[in-house]
Amino acid sequence: MNKDKIVVALGGNALGNSPEEQLMLVKGTAKPIADLIEAGHEVILAHGNGPQVGMINLAMATSAASEAKTPEMPFPECGAMSQGYIGFHLQNAIREELLNRNLNVPVATIVTQVIVDKDDPAFSKPTKPIGAFYSKEEAELLIAQKGYTMVEDAGRGYRRVVASPKPIDVAEKETVEALVEKGHIVITVGGGGIPVIREGNRLIGVPAVIDKDFASEKIAELLDADYLIILTAVEKVAINYGKENEKWLSKLSVEEANQYIEEGHFAPGSMLPKVQAALQFASSKPGRRALITSLEKAKDGIEGKTGTMIQV
Repeated sequence: MNKDKIVVALGGNALGNSPEEQLMLVKGTAKPIADLIEAGHEVILAHGNGPQVGMINLAMATSAASEAKTPEMPFPECGAMSQGYIGFHLQNAIREELLNRNLNVPVATIVTQVIVDKDDPAFSKPTKPIGAFYSKEEAELLIAQKGYTMVEDAGRGYRRVVASPKPIDVAEKETVEALVEKGHIVITVGGGGIPVIREGNRLIGVPAVIDKDFASEKIAELLDADYLIILTAVEKVAINYGKENEKWLSKLSVEEANQYIEEGHFAPGSMLPKVQAALQFASSKPGRRALITSLEKAKDGIEGKTGTMIQV
């Protein structure tokens, strides 16, 4: 088997909804990651943070509204906190699993800023819900006081929505690359990275959420990875999902992927960004491959035994 440079994108929902649950789940997550490392691959790990950053944001907002008068925490800082504590759990679990296999490989988390375009059209049309639910009156007050964009969410109340811009660069890419070249396992672009815009020499955090699949694709491109593995709840991608004529796909050409996207086979909040990111990576340079599969099947997928492979 070839020894490849692999970026693995792990979903935030796979990490649970509380620190205690996450601490337990990462022990299982570490095993298939360690399988890839034990096979000799260079592994860079990315992850989502949806439940985690929402929990931090809600806790901070609740505390700020209480008698304690704790300062309200801006959303980019909440993203940085989620990177730190998810990375803390992941790096320790992976380190322990590797040492249990007599593999002394350093593992490090990089708090990563992902650069976005301040003129990205996503900023004029926020769509990503974050934080708590509010009544109509509370939502109107937040709009007036803080300038938030609030939307009604499926009859459950009103929620703040933020933009989901596309990543254009990763500020710490040289740091990540230097560590990978030294044989370290690096956890980076957590939760899609902390969204920042450039103003001269400054990087300024903005209230936004970058899709972790697109951020993973961007760091994979920048590091000249051989493989992008996007992990999800299913073993393969399907068309006509959940219908009588459901079909699971082992391979997808660029042309087929584009056709299925046009035909609306992939859900916007679920499989669509995964297929789009995989397609973007596979198309970016000859020889690059993208794999969509489940966490426990990652090693089998690299060996061509399962998963959905996208390549030119």
